[in-house]
Amino acid sequence: MEASSLLVDSAAASLCATTAARRRAACCRGSRFLRCSCSSARDHGPATKAWGLNSSVDRMLRAVKSSVSRANGWNGNGHGWTAAREESSVLDALEDEYGGMVVDADRLPSDTGVFARSLAASLSYWKLAGKKGVWLKLPLDRSEFIPLAVKEGFRYHHAEESYLMLTYWIPDEPCLLPANASHQVGVGGFVINGQMEVLVVQEKYSDSTLLGAWKLPTGFIHASEEIFTGAVREVKEETGIDTEFMELIAFRHAHNVAFQKSDLFFICVLRPLSNDIRIDETEIQAAKWMPLREFLEQPFIQEDHMFRKVSDICVQRLRKRYCGLTAHHVVSKFDGGASTLYYNVAGPERGDLNRDAA
Repeated sequence: MEASSLLVDSAAASLCATTAARRRAACCRGSRFLRCSCSSARDHGPATKAWGLNSSVDRMLRAVKSSVSRANGWNGNGHGWTAAREESSVLDALEDEYGGMVVDADRLPSDTGVFARSLAASLSYWKLAGKKGVWLKLPLDRSEFIPLAVKEGFRYHHAEESYLMLTYWIPDEPCLLPANASHQVGVGGFVINGQMEVLVVQEKYSDSTLLGAWKLPTGFIHASEEIFTGAVREVKEETGIDTEFMELIAFRHAHNVAFQKSDLFFICVLRPLSNDIRIDETEIQAAKWMPLREFLEQPFIQEDHMFRKVSDICVQRLRKRYCGLTAHHVVSKFDGGASTLYYNVAGPERGDLNRDAA
């Protein structure tokens, strides 16, 4: 272990022996109830805010930081102060609403040695302060820090194109940090015109069982994209046809799909607003309007229980024997955020809600 980290732990232990009662009382007064997050950690980690400490605890922690600074070269007359501060200071971070720390990815040290010493000092500092989980976002240009963080005990949480997120759970108790996203979300558009023709595509790259098959336009929704918006977009991208969302009529839930993630796939009924097809040649081999009966008689639909059931639901909807879910924009007082609630509405009100969702 680095000398700076040992010094922090040693200083903390000696201080704790004489101030344990006051620190416990202060920490109890400042503690927060832990709540389980119901969504995946976002790119920036949990919601953050500036943090401060009880004055007695703060004085104790400043003493620990001062000990680390002296160990790294400050001799009391100002010489070496800048270098010591850079090499042993606690990483810039904000406290989240659950008592954890979110390291500022934009203010990380550039030197690996400085980062290693600062990370060790930070963990000791946050342990003494009674913090919970630590979120460490390492941009692509700081990838050399990854093994250093792993050596300190950090674990991978998730990765995106430009960064890797790691986490560290401080208390000696089960980790309460929310897990990485567990699902991917796909959409399919059932588009049928006034001539009872279904908009279908042949994909350039598909499973061998679907080679030559005419299927509904499908795809994955984007981050922060509504289900119905994603369905409209996918149809437009693959076929050039403009559509209007009508209803969500069914969805499938499967597990251990791509990268062992679970999969949600939503089937949406869309009304065509245009007729001329212009395919996306990078993904689509061909597209056309196919008579509904011909579409339903395809072997891959007749021989597969799921495809046959989805097709039956679509037909029953056309015959007005089945009612899907329309989209409604709502705001919850729980978090103050806007969201879309899908539910069934019958009667005259239905048409207005369809227009609102589109």
